[in-house]
Amino acid sequence: MHPLPSRNVLGSPLRVCSQAPLTGFFRTGTCDTCAEDHGCHTVCVEVTAEFLEFSLAAGNDLTSPRPEYGFTGLQPGDRWCVCAARWQECVDAGFPAPVALLATHERALELISLETLREHATA
Repeated sequence: MHPLPSRNVLGSPLRVCSQAPLTGFFRTGTCDTCAEDHGCHTVCVEVTAEFLEFSLAAGNDLTSPRPEYGFTGLQPGDRWCVCAARWQECVDAGFPAPVALLATHERALELISLETLREHATA
């Protein structure tokens, strides 16, 4: 028997966040997660320049390439699975990145309200 598919914050099957760049804790393109994902990389966002700048200032450099991890660095407009707590921190500071609800894992709801996610959802 196969495990049930992962679900998004709206209760339907989790959709792909990004294949290019390839994102996710498992680097499968989805914001799927597991118990070992202590950062809870479950929020699919479309990064903005402001979000990237705030993340860098907060100690999370998402723009510099890290070839040893196959990471080319993000540019505004890229979609990426980010840590739920870090995204909430960006919201609280006034630098939220738009969220793709259908590609955001339901585990994000452990840290972020659905109302807050909806307020920042992409069109």
